[in-house]
Amino acid sequence: MTAKPSTEQSSSIPASAQGAPSEQAERHESSKDQETKTTVWVALAANLVIALAKVVGGLFAGSPALLSEAAHSIADSMNEVFLLAALRRSRKPADPQHPFGYGKERFFWSLLAAVGIFVTGGCFSVFQGIEALRSESSETTTGYIVGLVVLGVAFLAEGGSLVRALWQVRQQEGGVGSDPALRTVIAEDGTAVLGVTLAMIGMGLHMTTGEVAYEAAASVGIGLLLIAVAYRLGKEARDQLIGESVDPELRTEIAHFLAEQPEIDRVASLLTMRLGMDSTLVAARIDLAPGHDSEVVELVMERIKSGVAERWPQADQVFLDVTEAPPLPGAEVDPNVHVQS
Repeated sequence: MTAKPSTEQSSSIPASAQGAPSEQAERHESSKDQETKTTVWVALAANLVIALAKVVGGLFAGSPALLSEAAHSIADSMNEVFLLAALRRSRKPADPQHPFGYGKERFFWSLLAAVGIFVTGGCFSVFQGIEALRSESSETTTGYIVGLVVLGVAFLAEGGSLVRALWQVRQQEGGVGSDPALRTVIAEDGTAVLGVTLAMIGMGLHMTTGEVAYEAAASVGIGLLLIAVAYRLGKEARDQLIGESVDPELRTEIAHFLAEQPEIDRVASLLTMRLGMDSTLVAARIDLAPGHDSEVVELVMERIKSGVAERWPQADQVFLDVTEAPPLPGAEVDPNVHVQS
């Protein structure tokens, strides 16, 4: 009997059950995670030392800009702890309660890191700047010299951490990619270098002119910079946590691969979602070409799924649904991706 199935016949065995990502790919991802973990540890060590120095120097000098930078470093230190938790928890294996694994843990903790930057760093810095404008406190020159020395050391430490993160980006294939942990470290360190520079300029002008407005403006500027960075990181983490599709180029490549298979007449719908750094769900509704025995459809689908997983190891959850139903709402399928039987 040779007939095209007329009802939904789902081939729902995920590619992961067929040993989709190779051991080599898993070792590669583990190596990338180890590099990212080292980068985060370097940033954490630098921020803890710098935060302590800034707190002591800021209290000694009574400098709002230096205290704003102290809050920035404390926020960064908390965020590095979040990122380390993300790296550890996102590698937990799938279980019955979480059949697609824990890859989105990395997105969740990155969102918390963004909130930490916004509240502890950004809002506190703006508050410090406003309070400095309202107060008439006086600071000694000695205190400011100590503060500038602390900021100089902080600049070198933050710069070293940033260089380490950028070195990893340069070394690894694909650059920073979509790794929220690495992206957050780079954003934090880059913002820290700019923040320290603003604080030094504000303190220097305050010490030279005696006008607190310069330092208050630097503190507010640091806060606004942190708020902007936190918003950007939070938006990206939110999109990934809700369920973000893969890059359009990759989706188009998968769609063309499916359409080129001789057994597939048309790709009706193609849905993708990133489940983690190295895990992607691919779900497609396809029309089979006529003339295939119904009993071999399952074997054909398994072969096609294995081909997708072999070509794109990150596509470890592949589902093909044989149906004549119309495209699903929200599915993006190139109208040119169509193979005539």
